[in-house]
Amino acid sequence: MAPPWCWSPSRPDTMLRVGLFALGLAALAAGLGFLLIGGPVPVIVWLLGLGLILTLGIAYERVRYKALAARRPGREWQRTDERFIDPETGKQVTVYFRAKDGERMYVEE
Repeated sequence: MAPPWCWSPSRPDTMLRVGLFALGLAALAAGLGFLLIGGPVPVIVWLLGLGLILTLGIAYERVRYKALAARRPGREWQRTDERFIDPETGKQVTVYFRAKDGERMYVEE
C-alpha cells in the first residue's frame, strides 16, 4: 500500500517543514554551543529562542493538524452533517465525531 499523499517527501510543504525543523535544531545546537563556550548572551538568547519557536511550532503543527483518513472510523464515531471539499485534494470530506472525548476525524469520501 502506498503512503498517503501527505507523507511524500517531494511535496513543497513537507520539504519546507523538514527544512525549518532542521534550522530550528541547528539554532538550538548553536545556542547551546555558544552557551558552553561563554559566548555573547544576546546571541545565545536569540539562537535558543529561534530554535525553540521553530521546533516546538512544527511539532505542535504536526500534532494539531492531522491528515485525512482514508476509511471510515469504528462504531464509537458518529457521522456529522459537516461536509466540504478539501482544497488540496479536491475530494469530498466528511466529519466524524467521538462523543467520549470530543475528537473529530476527517474522512475522504
